[in-house]
Parts: sequence; C-alpha cells; structure tokens
Amino acid sequence: MTILAVHDAVPFQDLKNELQMSDGNLITHLRSLQNAGYLDVQKEMIQRPQSRYTLTDKGRTAFKNYINVLEQIVKKARG
Repeated sequence: MTILAVHDAVPFQDLKNELQMSDGNLITHLRSLQNAGYLDVQKEMIQRPQSRYTLTDKGRTAFKNYINVLEQIVKKARG
C-alpha cells in the first residue's frame, strides 16, 4: 500500500522486485486488496501482458486512516 500510495501506477514486476515476493504470493495479496476495493488494475499489452496497479479513492482513504492509527500509537508510546 505504501508503494502504491506514493506512485500513480506501479507495474506488477516493480512491486514484485521491491517487495521480494513470489508471483503467487503477491497476486494473492493484490487480489485481496482489489476485492476490498482498494486497488484498480489496468492490463495492457507491451510485448507481453503487463498489469499496473493504482490505489482507488477508497484505498487511499483506508491507507491514510491506517497511518493515522499508527501515529496515535506512536504518540501514546512517547507520551
């Protein structure tokens, strides 16, 4: 989610390389996020099929809420 939050669209291969995950494991996570309405996927043909992932508005909101919760936890731990 963090990678997607700071980029407009991220190709599957870039996510795989950055996260160092297997194809199957990454696809499972991406499908879960897509089923929750957090991701959109665009498939295009560039010599071979390529999928690019973007956060939906719902996904951005969920990610921001998650960051807010983490910030509150840190504040309490420091307080």
